[in-house]
Amino acid sequence: MTYRNDMKLGARILKTGIAITMALTLATLLQLPSPAFAGIAAIFAVQPSIYKSYQTVIEQIQANIIGAVIAVLFGLFFGSNPFMVGLVAVIIISICLKLKLENTISIALVTAIAILEATGENFTFVAGSRFLTILLGVLSAFIVNLVFMPPKYEARLYYKISNITEEIIKWIRMSLRQASEYGTLKGDIDRIKDQLIKLDQLFLLYKEERTYSKAKIYPKSRKLVLYRQLITTTNRAFYTLRKLHRLENELHQTPIEFQEILIAELDVLLNHHEQALLKFAKKIKADKTSEILLKNTFHKENLVQTFLNYEKNCKDTSCFHNLLPLVASIIDYHDHLEHLNTLINSYQHFHKKENDLSITDEIKT
Repeated sequence: MTYRNDMKLGARILKTGIAITMALTLATLLQLPSPAFAGIAAIFAVQPSIYKSYQTVIEQIQANIIGAVIAVLFGLFFGSNPFMVGLVAVIIISICLKLKLENTISIALVTAIAILEATGENFTFVAGSRFLTILLGVLSAFIVNLVFMPPKYEARLYYKISNITEEIIKWIRMSLRQASEYGTLKGDIDRIKDQLIKLDQLFLLYKEERTYSKAKIYPKSRKLVLYRQLITTTNRAFYTLRKLHRLENELHQTPIEFQEILIAELDVLLNHHEQALLKFAKKIKADKTSEILLKNTFHKENLVQTFLNYEKNCKDTSCFHNLLPLVASIIDYHDHLEHLNTLINSYQHFHKKENDLSITDEIKT
């Protein structure tokens, strides 16, 4: 489990503190030896979602058993000198890797070292007590994950998509009008790329959230399709931005007619994308959206034909070939945006009773 240096005080940090407190308190009340091991185990077991927490508990119980069994066997027959502790660590790591329990290696090693450090006359009793102490820490973290501050990933996901999309649209508009500073945009493109990776991770967390009612299984599946298409469309907008940035000089060499059509058609797509986000969040009326879309139509054939005419008249064909991926990217962006609008219209028209997106204006993380 890792924490960024710039991370704000959030639910996961608070849950970690609560889990440690709970583990140490329970271990003290039960008079288990070395309560600190319960606190250490709780740190490893705190996870960002209930489902991941459940997976972690199962895996860490298995790892604890592996670490405890091997440590007890080696402690009884060979003692606990530093060489044996190192050998035990190698064996435990190998077994965990073989069983695909890579994420639990740390807690298995903590269990083994805690047990081997307790060699003496009451070795078996102390070993068992420390195993239970560590197990208590794992279970404490699971209870905290289950009860305290359940994550609201849908709201976070929507606002993350919305914020990234707004920034991409802003940069596309400035790039089309040659108003962007090359170095600044390059840095922001790299930053947006990292944000899109984090967006995919957030989507996975939302996807892993379990629904405990059968009535919510199908609505959740439909919303997953919608969010996946929202992310895909945002990615297509980002690819278009990257190509506009990379081909800035080539675009300046094209005829004014082509530049004007490119600006006009991309402006239509950007407006459609903004309206799709508003419509998805039910912040705009469906009938008004249809009127706007009819008045502002993307003319794919016009864009392609103008580009082909430019190819016939241009002296440097390499410039045409360089711009071809940009035109293809714009068309691909349009196709995904059209599919997104179809999905939103279908969801809001045919599943009105299920149309309960868990988005609130207060949550914009």
